[in-house]
Amino acid sequence: MSAEARLLVRQQKGVAGRPWTQRLVLKGLGLRGPGSEVVVANDRAIRGMIRKVLHLVTVEEVGAANAVGGTPAAKAPAGDGSKSAGAKGSGSKASAPAAKKVKS
Repeated sequence: MSAEARLLVRQQKGVAGRPWTQRLVLKGLGLRGPGSEVVVANDRAIRGMIRKVLHLVTVEEVGAANAVGGTPAAKAPAGDGSKSAGAKGSGSKASAPAAKKVKS
């Protein structure tokens, strides 16, 4: 295994009915629920974490060139400016006063 190799970890099953230690491992890997995926370093500690929840996840090895930007699915919620907290907050403040000015 090369030092630059990275692992794509995709959560396949949910945590309902699983021990809390497995829930903590998934949280530590950065997985948020079934269908979520993360690209993590391929080192001994991470492989140990994956081994604990291997029945809940699938793992693929990706090259360093593919893993530099992360995965589109993992970065889409954070990178999407239209649904960020800042955009949502500013839109609701602008529309709230306009609704109050309407006469009945």
